[in-house]
Amino acid sequence: MDFDLTPVFQIGAVGFITAILHTVLKQAGKEDIAHWATLVGFIIVLYMVSHYLGDLFSEVKRVFLFN
Repeated sequence: MDFDLTPVFQIGAVGFITAILHTVLKQAGKEDIAHWATLVGFIIVLYMVSHYLGDLFSEVKRVFLFN
């Protein structure tokens, strides 16, 4: 069984960068922009997770329907 940890590290990296960007912007007094940056990071991670869930569902479909 081939288990690839690349998506986990990618999602973690986006979360880490978003957290640092939010902290820096908040310390600079730009709280509105910090919240927008966090929202954009969340949307990016949500898109990545939905892509991997789509791959998972297609793989489950392939396994159980023997295609």
